[in-house]
Amino acid sequence: MTRSRLSAEALAGLTLAALAVPEVLGYARIAGMPVVTGLYTMLIPLAVYVVFGSSRHLVVGADSATAAILAAGLIGAAAPGSPRYVQLAGTAALLAGGLLVLARVINLGFLANFLSRTVLVGFLTGVGIGVAVGQLPEMLGVRVTGSGTVAKFVDLVRSLGHVGVSTVVVSAAVIAVVLGTRKLTKRIPGALIAVVGAIAVSRLAHLADHGVSVVGAVPQGFPELALPSFALGDLTTLLPVAVSMFVVILAQSAATSRAYASRYDENFTEDADLVGLGAANVAAAFTGAFVVNGSPTKTQIVDSAGGRSQLSSVAAAVVVVLVLLFLTGPLAYLPLAALATVVFLIGVELVDLAGMRRIRAVRRGEFVVALLTAAAVVLVGVEQGVVLAIVVSIIDHLRHSYEPRSSVLVKSAAGHWQSLPVEAGIRTTPGLVVYRFGTSLYFANASKLASDLTALTHHGDSLTWLCLDGAAIGDVDYSAAAVLTRVHQDLRHAGIRLVLSNIIEPVRHQLDRYGLTAAVGADAYFDTAGETLEAFHSAH
Repeated sequence: MTRSRLSAEALAGLTLAALAVPEVLGYARIAGMPVVTGLYTMLIPLAVYVVFGSSRHLVVGADSATAAILAAGLIGAAAPGSPRYVQLAGTAALLAGGLLVLARVINLGFLANFLSRTVLVGFLTGVGIGVAVGQLPEMLGVRVTGSGTVAKFVDLVRSLGHVGVSTVVVSAAVIAVVLGTRKLTKRIPGALIAVVGAIAVSRLAHLADHGVSVVGAVPQGFPELALPSFALGDLTTLLPVAVSMFVVILAQSAATSRAYASRYDENFTEDADLVGLGAANVAAAFTGAFVVNGSPTKTQIVDSAGGRSQLSSVAAAVVVVLVLLFLTGPLAYLPLAALATVVFLIGVELVDLAGMRRIRAVRRGEFVVALLTAAAVVLVGVEQGVVLAIVVSIIDHLRHSYEPRSSVLVKSAAGHWQSLPVEAGIRTTPGLVVYRFGTSLYFANASKLASDLTALTHHGDSLTWLCLDGAAIGDVDYSAAAVLTRVHQDLRHAGIRLVLSNIIEPVRHQLDRYGLTAAVGADAYFDTAGETLEAFHSAH
């Protein structure tokens, strides 16, 4: 690697650290962990991913979505920030890491595709709303007792008469600095400037004496070896939390890695990357940190700054080492309101109103799915929102495959094939219909094929041949094969011959095993719809 390339990677790493350090401190707050553990996530776990991960671009560290899931799962289990809480957070990270490695062993990387972009937009929007609302009490200097997003907001409204003026001034100043620098250029680390400024003002003006809460003492040096809990009761309790985090890590990290691999024409497989993500979470579990994830925002920061390899992450980790060794003292003066404001702005950025509007403009049905997912996260909880997101994604997929866009093939005036909607009585040519089913055949949609064929054969001119075109059929299950066999019998009784075209070899083997080939005859298969039409004309 050339010296100029090394310089570019080092600069990208420095930029990442400047922008990410305030973020990970905030993510630690979201997770209910001690502030310093946010820095820990960008040290050993990040380094472990660099060694074992496959993506050249993915940056691993604390993440808002998984931090919110962790906090929701540990509510009531221990006091946030306590040694017991940290231990349970380590157990959750260990379980998530184990699930990621297990997914690699049994090749479950494809599960990353089961959270659609629509559902992710809704899920992250809901998380953003929950995160933002959760920071408002500390930004205003009031106490709330509610545990859910709605309950917190209701308590906040009731407590508005007790707002701390000094705390509000700190929050407003941080917002002004972050948004002001962002308007100038996104390359300026506005959050870092705001945090450093807040620490300086807090120390010089003794803000703690004026009712402004501060972080307090932050441990100096490297993280110590920590042991997560291996108690069966804890493992059982935290497994659902780990599963939720596993799904989000899988979907978010894989989507980010795949996008950058495609951008730079590099090879990437989800299965290979699971080892790095799993090992990083195991490392987090034993170093007093919490669950880590591939971060789209951190990855974009590095890419925008010119970083093209994991050397940028290594450079960022070096900066974190310097912070842990020499700069934890000043962190003690950091106002909680300033940190809460940084997290609040992160939450607001997660609320993807533009994305929701785009979905609504082009796919009203998918917009409803995204809206329901966001509402579930806000009203019920993050863990439940993850479960709903998976269920809704699967239902949405099944809805499309249940009612496929099937068609009838006809020749245009110029002699080219064109697809027309299935309508009663439509014909490819007098006596023949070439019917193309729009997806794989399985138990739930086989009745759709049967009803379409009934409409085609019972109306219009008489038929002598009906061709099932399988260009879009990649699989036929046992139930669908039984329906096809019954359709063949009904057609034969009506004096109509069933033929097939564009059947790929694996599906042909399936139909052979199901006995359909023996029923219709080997000569009923044609390579293309055109061959079917020629054979029909030759026979008539």
